[in-house]
Amino acid sequence: MTSNRFVFFSGKGGVGKTTCACAAAVAAAERGIKTLIVSTDPASNVGDVFQQPIGSQATAVRGVPNLFAVEIDPDGATESYRERVLAPMRGILPDEIVAVIEEQFRSPCTTEIAAFDRFTDFLVDPGYDLVVFDTAPTGHTLRLLELPMDWSKHIEESAKTGGQTCLGPVASIQAGKEKYDRAIAALRDPGITTFVFVTIPEKTSLDEARRSAQELSALGITVQRLIINHVLPEAERENGFFARRRAMQQPHIVEATEAFPGAAITQVEETFVEIIGASALSAFARLLDGRQDGRLPQAVASPAALLLPNDGNRRRLFFMGKGGVGKTVVSAATALFLARRGVRTLLVTTDPAAHTGRVLGCEASDAPTAVPGEPDLFVARVDQETAVREYRRRILDESRGRFDDATLAAMEEELNSPCTEEMAAFERFLAYLTDDSFPAVVFDTAPTGHTLRLLSLPFSWEKQVEMMVAMRPGTQSYERTRERYKDAVAMLQDRDMTRLMFVVLPEKTPLLEALRARDDLAAAGIATAAVVANMVLPEHACWTPRLKLRREAQQHYLYAMRRDFGVPRFDLTLRDDEVMGTAALAGIATELWGDPAAKGGAR
Repeated sequence: MTSNRFVFFSGKGGVGKTTCACAAAVAAAERGIKTLIVSTDPASNVGDVFQQPIGSQATAVRGVPNLFAVEIDPDGATESYRERVLAPMRGILPDEIVAVIEEQFRSPCTTEIAAFDRFTDFLVDPGYDLVVFDTAPTGHTLRLLELPMDWSKHIEESAKTGGQTCLGPVASIQAGKEKYDRAIAALRDPGITTFVFVTIPEKTSLDEARRSAQELSALGITVQRLIINHVLPEAERENGFFARRRAMQQPHIVEATEAFPGAAITQVEETFVEIIGASALSAFARLLDGRQDGRLPQAVASPAALLLPNDGNRRRLFFMGKGGVGKTVVSAATALFLARRGVRTLLVTTDPAAHTGRVLGCEASDAPTAVPGEPDLFVARVDQETAVREYRRRILDESRGRFDDATLAAMEEELNSPCTEEMAAFERFLAYLTDDSFPAVVFDTAPTGHTLRLLSLPFSWEKQVEMMVAMRPGTQSYERTRERYKDAVAMLQDRDMTRLMFVVLPEKTPLLEALRARDDLAAAGIATAAVVANMVLPEHACWTPRLKLRREAQQHYLYAMRRDFGVPRFDLTLRDDEVMGTAALAGIATELWGDPAAKGGAR
């Protein structure tokens, strides 16, 4: 975007400054530039965009090496500034004088100058190769930028007339003048600082941008770039409502190019999604740079790319969620989609109360079974009893001849514990996960808590078995299990191989449970790739007042899914029949992922 050291993003509230600033920061960090993004907005949402807490000190942004973030806290900055100025006076000046000065530092001026003083720290000695400023709405920002001129002049004039300011003696704040003068020089130097205005193609936003640019010019600051955000794409001209809005936008776009003749102008099309998370910000940055590869995963993610294995690679798909949200139907439809694309696919259920076989119209057993009429589709289930029986037999067979009878007896007793059932079930799950004979394996999981426990085993298994005689370090079982579980962790964390998706009803409880599970998995390095919103009420069916209210509530949660997950969302409409058999599943697959012979997109 720029080779300068400082980049400011400014504009009217609600035009997308934070998104643009965060995207620019992510792009710079991805190029290996040590970057800091600073929010000067008292109501900052940089943390919301990056989906993590951001404090008043530089905080590393998760998942983006070289990127750090700060949100300037006016209250914290005020207290820090007040203490820094007053500390040298205590013990030197009489207490009554210090008390007077301290009272002066409680004026509104203090909060303003303290926030500004913190802001200038990043302009004078930032300690980063690039600092991106996400500013407050225009009026607040203009005041912030005027302050170094105002305060430098005020300190200078006060020194000539008794040395008194509204913050006390000039001597108490004189040290700031040099810093403020250096900040002024940096702000006015287009070779160091780039000013970017973000606007939308509407009159009020454009008028504010033009007015603010004039005020900046009076301060010796030039706007070098204008981003016109939320431009409706030409593809929407077939929609009457959006066609009218697009026609309304066009004169303002022309007006913007005339109002900023010396600025580089970028038009950014409306994405119809909220840009949340590093991946989406990286893609959005490519749109800001005018590159055609800036396709946002939320907006145009190809289901085929999400689901199909890469050339010569394996794909492992997990569908998770609360009980009753429709995981089995979504999993079976997805497996059918892959199979009909010519991918040899295994559908596995880890749910002890599985009904995958009934949905497909065939029996599911512990061994992969071909689905009638679908040459590339197979189904299996983790059979707890079979898994435990085989696990016990294997451990004991490996131990005979290596341990005495007493130890073997202790092992046998130990293998009757509930721990064994858990380990045995995971062993079977692991066998399906690593089965190279199937390029694609789709997992229809048990309800969330059970699945989280299952997926946590490879991360914590040594603690699980450290007291078990049968699996003590040095035994063949222990060493083999350690290697297999290490491989399992690598596979689960491999974003090119494993795609984990949540199936969620557009309701509060399923959404909150899914978000908690998402966070637990993220802490283990397992990323969420997409979310499926199931049982969405169709608009045409909601003509009674009660159903209209219900659908309106669903729309709220659908928006929350997109906002809070920050990944592609695929919607599945509530059906008026029970989904049984491959014909019904084919309809589900087409609605979710598109026809196997054609491409579809996320909504």
